Amino acid sequence: MKPVFMGEYRHSIDTKGRIIIPAKFRDELAGKCILTRGLDGCLFGYPMDEWQNLEEKLKKLPLTKKDARSFVRFFYSAATESEFDKQGRINIPQSLRSHAGVEKKCVIVGVSNRFEIWSEDRWQDFSDNAEENFDDIAENMIDFGL
Repeated sequence: MKPVFMGEYRHSIDTKGRIIIPAKFRDELAGKCILTRGLDGCLFGYPMDEWQNLEEKLKKLPLTKKDARSFVRFFYSAATESEFDKQGRINIPQSLRSHAGVEKKCVIVGVSNRFEIWSEDRWQDFSDNAEENFDDIAENMIDFGL
């Protein structure tokens, strides 16, 4: 069965760039994960098998399309394999911390087959906006078959 990440957890990053990943998530990650730049100003974290599935899809993107090349470069160039220490922490490289604006307080959010790491401020802004517009967003989901 594929891992399902859900829920919202608040943690802090220490001075060395380490953050505790929730135990429920660690159980699904088998000791390591891939971190990379995410969309909307957050980081994406993938279990190894989900990363491999995503890689297969990215390999099929046409090299002749500039947007496809740019997306793949941007996505892969920051990707890093992260292993858990004995305290259940992973290290977030400085380049990824800068991308997501994570400095101290963070929110880790489960999103089905991946998890996201947000700065507390960016998550609050996103969450407030999504809540305010949730009815409109939900109405548009019919276009995606929901």
